[in-house]
Amino acid sequence: MHLFSDDYYSRKDKMQKNLFFRMSANIPVSAKKRVVIAGAGFAGLKLASSLNRELFQVVLIDKNNYHQFQPLFYQVATAGLEPSAISFPLRKIFQHTPDTIIRVADILEVKLEAKLLLTSLGEINYDYLVIATGAETNFFGMEEISKYAIPMKSVSEALSLRNQILQNFEDALIGDDPLILPGLLTVVVVGGGPTGVEVSGTLAEMKRYILPKDYPELDFSLMNIFLLEAGDKLLSGMSNDASQKATEYLQKLGVRVMSNAHVTDYDGMTVLVKNQEGISSRTVVWAAGIKGNSIPGIGEKFVVKGNRIRVNRYNAVEGISDVYAIGDVASMNEPAYPDSHPQMAQPAIQQAKLLANNLERLLRGKPLKEFKYSNRGSMATVGRNLAVVDLPFWHFHGFFAWLTWMFVHLMAIVGVKNRLLIFINWFWNYVTYDQSLRLIIKPFKKNPQG
Repeated sequence: MHLFSDDYYSRKDKMQKNLFFRMSANIPVSAKKRVVIAGAGFAGLKLASSLNRELFQVVLIDKNNYHQFQPLFYQVATAGLEPSAISFPLRKIFQHTPDTIIRVADILEVKLEAKLLLTSLGEINYDYLVIATGAETNFFGMEEISKYAIPMKSVSEALSLRNQILQNFEDALIGDDPLILPGLLTVVVVGGGPTGVEVSGTLAEMKRYILPKDYPELDFSLMNIFLLEAGDKLLSGMSNDASQKATEYLQKLGVRVMSNAHVTDYDGMTVLVKNQEGISSRTVVWAAGIKGNSIPGIGEKFVVKGNRIRVNRYNAVEGISDVYAIGDVASMNEPAYPDSHPQMAQPAIQQAKLLANNLERLLRGKPLKEFKYSNRGSMATVGRNLAVVDLPFWHFHGFFAWLTWMFVHLMAIVGVKNRLLIFINWFWNYVTYDQSLRLIIKPFKKNPQG
């Protein structure tokens, strides 16, 4: 995106352009080396908290003023958790950390030769730039699907999905067309990774235990939950045992799992699947792929498959001085991972910790350490008492796997209060077979006539 393109600035109010020239991010001058971190996801947050403040001034930039715990977006979408339970204010995290400057801004472009990051607040100069902008939903160029399907890469998107699902049930109560009713009640989840599996399982449990109590007038035999996977199995990044068990659990819950199901189009009413009948649905959850959030100004030759930025084993962008990339947006090849690391929290956190150490070693004139990913395992929950866990030394599933999943995710949440809120919600849901957050919260729209 160009800095002063007509797409970015309103044509009706050209004073915004003049305002930009007068704006300043107002970063305090420091004798320390300035590390500008673009993005406050798992990678950016860990790097910002790990850097030595005796050596570095840290500037953390994000479009939101909070950190989002992405693995639990699906629980917000299915009314299991409040958005605030998985979000934590950045200023709260760093309120006792000196030389940490937080700016809420959109990142527009990087000027590499001038060592400037252009943001919606103005220019920010850097000694070291770390790109930790994460990933966004990949619709693979299918414009209609991107228009009507709902992704889950932010709290706001999760809330949008919750609103749509609940509103569809409200609409179904007053609908009298038997051809439209099944589409209102049916949810199609595209993508058989952890997000797709977890969303499908939770929706199936809502259908069984919760929704009939809220909507006794509806015939829930008309409600179908489809999980469509383009590959030949669910959870392709996990073991065959985990994939088979997840499929078995979902089918017992009533989810219609379809493998080798290539979605070709969606017009808001019907999902088209290659070589199969279309599926009538007003709600499609798109969990089928992601791509890196690269920054304009990084040359195309440095961007590789999946819109990720190619880095060396020190997370440095080779060929660009003092620019690094970590987390989902970074593409690093190491012998055990020739096609780069999985876009998950653990590689991002490990890269951030090592980069913090390497930047200090760089200033002190010490040799740098190469990154080597330590795979600590992966897991996915399917429903009550049902989960699959792959550890490097052990694969297991069922109730103990479910407890393990809960413990790991609870401990990873930022903030004691958030952990307590989530634990209370999970305990209440387990005991009562119910959730208390089925609220349709619509965004405020000002009436131009009012």
